[in-house]
Amino acid sequence: MSQRQNISSGSAGESLLGYSRAVRIGKHVAVAGITANTGAGPVGGSDPAAQTREIFSRIGDALKEAGASFEDVIRTRIYLTSMSDLEAVGRIHGEVFRSIRPATAVLHVQSLATDQLLVEIEADAVLA
Repeated sequence: MSQRQNISSGSAGESLLGYSRAVRIGKHVAVAGITANTGAGPVGGSDPAAQTREIFSRIGDALKEAGASFEDVIRTRIYLTSMSDLEAVGRIHGEVFRSIRPATAVLHVQSLATDQLLVEIEADAVLA
């Protein structure tokens, strides 16, 4: 069995809920659902595109710590509290993945961890 690498962002939620920002085993990297949350509210406020940019920054950091990059991503899952945000969020997803083209699912959810959060994104990567 390959060695497990747990990657943490240092958030209190990771310790409280018992999860990692990302986990790498062998060539596989799973990045947990990421939001733009901070203690003072989400980065980007009520702008779904700004929240999404912050989310991809955080995903990129987790991938890098695991020895991966966006080019290694094979699947994403986008959770939206309002489907009317799909175009704004999708535009940012397209900027990041236009030439990579991972498999993607978009799901409408009633709410996320706080009412101010509009978007949450997960990613799975496999290193070449």
